[in-house]
Amino acid sequence: MESSINSDVFLTSEDIRYRLRGTELPSNPIDVVASLDGSRWLEPMREQLSGTLRAAGVLVPIIERDGSLHVLLTQRSAELKHHAGQVSFPGGQMEDHDGNVEEAALRETEEEVGIDAEHISVVGYLNTMPTVTGYAVTPIVGLVAAAAELDIDKSEVEYTFEVPLPFLLDASNDIRGELTSYDRKLPAVEFHWENERIWGATAFMILSLRKVLLKQ
Repeated sequence: MESSINSDVFLTSEDIRYRLRGTELPSNPIDVVASLDGSRWLEPMREQLSGTLRAAGVLVPIIERDGSLHVLLTQRSAELKHHAGQVSFPGGQMEDHDGNVEEAALRETEEEVGIDAEHISVVGYLNTMPTVTGYAVTPIVGLVAAAAELDIDKSEVEYTFEVPLPFLLDASNDIRGELTSYDRKLPAVEFHWENERIWGATAFMILSLRKVLLKQ
């Protein structure tokens, strides 16, 4: 379902570069639990995540097409162990041979959807967030060349789709809902674009991107 988009949320690639300037990779990509807001992250979850998190990185791929910016997302394979069948950004766990979570995100992006690093200009970073599956995920924001061709690994990704960035930045398109964790319901936001539902950690990362880009 496509909604109207407020003209105030149209940004250029240079706007994105400027507003993400000064953001940095975390020095310790798994040190996020201590700063969690207790009103959102319940104490049992904090206890479970502390000391067990694994570092991961995802790419937030932004592509300019026909004068407008779009965000590339993936529909994960239903056969995967974690977050099967969900919408996500390309990326994954940091391996021993990765120098940092940025390298992990770029490597996983090439493996999952075939976009190699030479077609990606990294312009900034969002705050690392923990997931209930035990990862500390750092979103890496990258501008992707429109000429980049996709080569999808069907064992990990069923398909990809793109959502106009202005749609995601326009709060009037937010769908208010709830997530259940440890038998408690927590408020959450999701997005519905055409037949796609973007929710959970991915929606949370989009809200984080919005806060930075719109200086909220």
